[in-house]
Amino acid sequence: MFDFEAHDMTGLAEAVRDGVVAPEDLLEMALQRMARVNPALNAVVTIADDAARRMIARGLPDGPFSGVPFLLKDAGCEAIDFPSHEGSRLMANTQHPIDSELYLRLKATGLVPFGRTATPENSIGVATEAAVYGGPTRNPWDPARTPGGSSGGSGAAVAAGIVPAAHGADGGGSIRIPASCCGLFGFKPTRARLPDGPYSGEGWGGMAIEGFLTRSVRDTAALLDATAGPDLGAPYVAPPLANGYLAALAQPPGPRRIAICETSLSGDPIAPECRDAVRETGRLLEALGHIVEPARPEADHFPMMRAWTKIVACGTASAVRAELRAKGRSLLPDDIEGVTRGALRYAEQISGADYLDALATIHRYGREMAAFFQKWDILLTSTLAEPPAKIGRFNHAREDYEAYRIGPNGCFAYSPFTAAFNATGQPAMSVPLHWTDGDLPVGLHFAGRFGADEDLMSLAGQLEQARPWFDRRPNMRRWLRN
Repeated sequence: MFDFEAHDMTGLAEAVRDGVVAPEDLLEMALQRMARVNPALNAVVTIADDAARRMIARGLPDGPFSGVPFLLKDAGCEAIDFPSHEGSRLMANTQHPIDSELYLRLKATGLVPFGRTATPENSIGVATEAAVYGGPTRNPWDPARTPGGSSGGSGAAVAAGIVPAAHGADGGGSIRIPASCCGLFGFKPTRARLPDGPYSGEGWGGMAIEGFLTRSVRDTAALLDATAGPDLGAPYVAPPLANGYLAALAQPPGPRRIAICETSLSGDPIAPECRDAVRETGRLLEALGHIVEPARPEADHFPMMRAWTKIVACGTASAVRAELRAKGRSLLPDDIEGVTRGALRYAEQISGADYLDALATIHRYGREMAAFFQKWDILLTSTLAEPPAKIGRFNHAREDYEAYRIGPNGCFAYSPFTAAFNATGQPAMSVPLHWTDGDLPVGLHFAGRFGADEDLMSLAGQLEQARPWFDRRPNMRRWLRN
């Protein structure tokens, strides 16, 4: 019998090309796996298997992933055949009149999307517990813990073996956080590397970008190669790649100057499991021939995060108001959750001048970080300050949006690294190199210079070869009901 879970996307596509398995069979395997594990995880929240079967029946493009089943996050990657909720009761069952450019590029690879995955309301947060889906999304490594956010459903679905890769998006760590929580590879490209149109010019002041969660580095590289490049009318573009992401994997990195930081970027301590993971990874990098020295960027990290918080609040308010205009009505009590209500009130206090000041703070921070990367090729930290959080800790019931984001026990304290590189636009990745004694994943975070995506991807390939993780899977038999 064909072993679906033993292959990454590239391997499944090779099996289809070789006639070992048919696209119809792969889709059924993914659906069967979903039926087995999804009731306990709540990761896949919209199933469109009829649309997937129609794609196969019409004939798939002869692309690099022809016949491979795939899942879309329930936010972004708009597609006619795949309505979305955006994690919100207000925006539930949104029909998209045209396909987004990203979806068209994914479709051209021959992928077979068959559903959408859970996200917190309006993609705000480091956990995925949206009320519109009827309950929290859970982590396959430990169902009492979150798979992260905002691409938490995609992270859980990939870690659970429903698909080997899924779509995500990252506006403050929303790919890298689930990658860390779920033991996956998550790569945030340089700002504007992937298309965002025609539904949007930029997300959250240019801080948000689409991407993917995968079990193998080569799958992310191939997906990025297939989708990178500006779309028609893009407001700005990323620096061109030299040869592409897959080509970077074929070229091992030479010795790199790597700054290692085993605290938060502000110097605050992180959990011992995360600190030890950073130290261990530093030793691995030295063994691979890299120059590794302790260093921490001297930049105004907290003002950056306060500015980020303002920009996201304004983006949230804009999205809610646009939806209400489209519906021709005012906001009802049950339309949105507490954090979103708090974001709307917070945004009301922000003037146009305040918003421009926040953007200026973000841009100033980008210049400060760019100066740090003149000396260093790469910065190594933990992806999160702790192992995956317990379910409920970051739910959206509360209404103090500012405290939720940047309060003492808020999202920024839990994830103090990732949003920095949404602000700067630099490429960054979470690599699954460490597990705790309790078998919880701890991602290691690497950031590179603006535009130097290929440098990071080359390092990712080297790390994957030095310390393979593909066969390390969650033991769901411990808790999955028979």
